[in-house]
Amino acid sequence: MKVNGYEIKPFAYLRGANLVGANLQGANLRGANLRGAKLRGANLQGANLQGANLQGAKLGGAILVGADLEGANLWSANLEGAYLVDANLEGANLVDANLQGAYLQGAKLQGADLQGANLQGANVTGTILDKKEVLQDDKDLKIKELEEENEKLKSTLKSLKALLDT
Repeated sequence: MKVNGYEIKPFAYLRGANLVGANLQGANLRGANLRGAKLRGANLQGANLQGANLQGAKLGGAILVGADLEGANLWSANLEGAYLVDANLEGANLVDANLQGAYLQGAKLQGADLQGANLQGANVTGTILDKKEVLQDDKDLKIKELEEENEKLKSTLKSLKALLDT
């Protein structure tokens, strides 16, 4: 596939590339390095981005309808207002990603890491998520650990009380 006269192939090195508004519909960008790339408003509809590195990429308003982002690294990526309808984000790294106002209807997010992700105002109608609990920060983890410890102590106390009553 050619974009602005350049051939784009799987595993392409496009780190920091300016692809604002580019038409990459159906492109095979599997495993591509798009770290920090500027893809605002780009058309990536139906694109194959499996395992692509989109860390810190600017994807605000991008069209990713039906795109395959399975296993992609979107850590700290900006997807504000992006269209991810029916996109496959299984196992994607979305830690600290900005998905504010994104359209995620029907997106598949099984196994995706959404820790610290901003989903404020995002449309998640019909989005498929794991049932596993996602802890938002160290504070939540500490609270969970303390609750578990509390339950263990209650059980021990109950056992000791039963022994004293006999």
